[in-house]
Amino acid sequence: MTAGLADPLRIAILISGSGSNMLRLVESMTGDHPARPVLVLSNVPGAGGLAKAEAAGVPTAVVDHRAYADRAAFEAALQSTLAPAQPDLICLAGFMRVLTPGFVAAWEGRMLNIHPSLLPKFRGLDTHARALAAGETRHGCTVHEVTPDLDAGPVLGQAEVPVRPDDTPDTLAARVQAAEHRLYPAVLRRVAEGDRSPLRFA
Repeated sequence: MTAGLADPLRIAILISGSGSNMLRLVESMTGDHPARPVLVLSNVPGAGGLAKAEAAGVPTAVVDHRAYADRAAFEAALQSTLAPAQPDLICLAGFMRVLTPGFVAAWEGRMLNIHPSLLPKFRGLDTHARALAAGETRHGCTVHEVTPDLDAGPVLGQAEVPVRPDDTPDTLAARVQAAEHRLYPAVLRRVAEGDRSPLRFA
């Protein structure tokens, strides 16, 4: 960073799988970007995204939720693993665990998530199949602040994609994922710069 500028925000990214969104976030945080990745954490040992993060030079950690008796114990371990990295902001990127209100409250206003639908439509899982079943002509993804209510926090950005007549859940998911890879880094940069006004991509 140039002398005289504020230190970059420290970003922790939580994943459960291949980490494709995580990698786009990491790749975006270079040059004059106002944030830097400090930790990639997974609840799944051997998750594909861990190797990608290590290859990109980002420290990694694992907190296996199956090793804990309950959600409270898991989240206590999550907090203690995050603490040494001193993150300013958490980005959930395919992190497939529902976090309790207590954990969310500790990170109020400092935790983002990307969801594969145009919220408030299709909260929860199986969004692509549900969009097709509902006859939607437009689908997409949303980056939002995490709040105790599932997929209900303030919208920070959305990207739309067309639904084609021959789409399957898999083909639609691939088109939405490409939009996610564009949207999430753009929203993170804006948030790191202090701008939380909703961003829209058509």
